This record gives sequence, structure tokens and C-alpha cells, in this order.
Amino acid sequence: MIPTPADVRALYKTPLLDLVHRAACVHRAHWDASEVQLCALQSIKTGGCGEDCGYCSQSRHHDTAVQSEPLMDTEAVLERARAAKAAGSTRFCMGAAWRGPAGPRAFARILDMVRGVRGLGLEACMTLGQLTAEQARALADAGLSAYNHNLDTSKEYYGQVVTTHTHADRLETIGRVAEAGISLCCGGIIGMGESAEDRIALLHRLATLDPQPESVPINRLVPVPGTPLEGAEPLDVFEWVRCVAVARVLLPRSFVRLSAGRESLSPEAQALAFMAGANAIFVGDTLLTAPNAGADSDAALLASLGLRGRAPDARSPVQRERTL
Repeated sequence: MIPTPADVRALYKTPLLDLVHRAACVHRAHWDASEVQLCALQSIKTGGCGEDCGYCSQSRHHDTAVQSEPLMDTEAVLERARAAKAAGSTRFCMGAAWRGPAGPRAFARILDMVRGVRGLGLEACMTLGQLTAEQARALADAGLSAYNHNLDTSKEYYGQVVTTHTHADRLETIGRVAEAGISLCCGGIIGMGESAEDRIALLHRLATLDPQPESVPINRLVPVPGTPLEGAEPLDVFEWVRCVAVARVLLPRSFVRLSAGRESLSPEAQALAFMAGANAIFVGDTLLTAPNAGADSDAALLASLGLRGRAPDARSPVQRERTL
């Protein structure tokens, strides 16, 4: 049954502990709750982006400490992928700071990276901005496992965060990814000054994408000096957990990934998010240019909670369903 905005609003307003309990039951009905997918994220082209996303350290519209770097060589990327695999990651995600892939030579290198990462036995995910239909098909042919293209926030609030592209532009690329047969990684960022109604609208839109995303990153804003959102009011941690729980109930077969902002949260807050249905995290010291919890602290946290990394190349329920 497709949820209505009223359905999502009622779910979101459920008392938190009741909501977490419901999400935990949904999680256990579809997943092994002792497993967590470990993912690594590498910036393969840093800074100098022409988009003006208000949260992003890599926009050339903002005065931040990030230095622009060109597209990495394929072998340098594969070296990072090998290290990520050795550290336990099963998915290697690569991000480029641009509006979309810039030119045929750069895109050919991107395809080589995808083929190389897949050749290492890792799932490969890319986030490259807007795609044409031809680019999406080429990425699929190269073996791309998933494409990340977040909706960030509600349609109504989107223009308060970004002006150089629209919410509709994001949906166009999401449609092209789906048409190419690539699994979609799509989530949002909370704590950007949006209202609870905006968070409800975002979660409703994610739940009604067809097909639903294979993975849903829940990012908590990391305020970056020099960006328009550097002074954003910190979001209450229970609102973050609430979003995780609602995502789990609405998208029972998707990975729900704890993404940016996790490094500033206590082990207890992260444990509550795992109880609420989160079953994927980014590991490593940085997420593109943002700080992240380190490998040692993550290993200690997972061990203390009795959680273990998901086996390499394990398919999500969504992926298994599509191959039946």
C-alpha cells in the first residue's frame, strides 16, 4: 500500500519509543539485525563545483578551506578501494564534485574506475551529479552497483538550500538511473533549518519512489565554516533517530545508512539508531571532505553492540527480489 502524506505524518508523530519498537520489528522481519553493511566513500574529484548547495564545502560559491583537486587517476582510486576492502568495507563509493560528468575523457576514466572496483569483488557506487540517459546506461554496462543521488530535503524547502538546480532536476536523474537498471541510493540531509513537515515530505517522497531506493542515507548536517549553513541550529538527536525509524518502517527492504554527522554523536545515540533499523554505515576518517568516526571507534562500537560487518557482495532484499 502506497503511504499518503497523512500516513507518514502520523507515523512521524508516533511517540519515539513506540516508533523505535515498531521500526525494530520491521527491521527484524526483513533483515538479520546483527549485520551492518560497511561502506567506504572516496572523493575522486574534489572542490570547484559550480553548484551552490548551501551545505557543501566543495562549492566554488563558498569560501571554505577545501582545495580543488582534479579527477584522480584510476589506479590511485583502486589503491584506496583495496585498502577499504582490507579494512572490511564491501561497498566502495566514489564522489565527484561537479554538476555532472565533465567530458568524454573524464567519463571514460569513471567507467574504468567502476570496472576496476567491481573487479576487486566490491560493490561500486558513484555520485556524479546529474546524468544523461546515455551516461546512466554506460555506467550500468560497466557494472555499477548503485548510484547515489540524494533528494536532500522537501520539494518545498529545496530552493532555500540550492538555487543552481531544482528538485525536479534531481528526480530526472533518479528516473534515468532506474531506467538503466542501476540500484538507487537516495536519502536526505536533516538539520538544515527545515521544519518537521519538510522532513515528513522528504520521507514520503523517498517511500513513494518507484522502485524504492536500495539504500537510504540519513545525513545529519555537518556545518562547514564558509557555507551558508555554517550557523544552522544543531538538530535534536532524537529527531535524527526519528527519521531513521520512519525510513525503516516506510522502506523495509532498503538499507538505511547512517551517514554524515555520525562522528559528533554519542555511542548511545548511534546504538538507538541501530535499534531503530539502521543497518549500514560509512567507515573511515572522512566522508568526501567531512569528518567521520574513525575505524577503531567504529570497530569498538560494533563489537560492544554485538554487530558484525555484512558479508562481501551480499545482496539486499531488493536486489534478491529483482533477480527472482
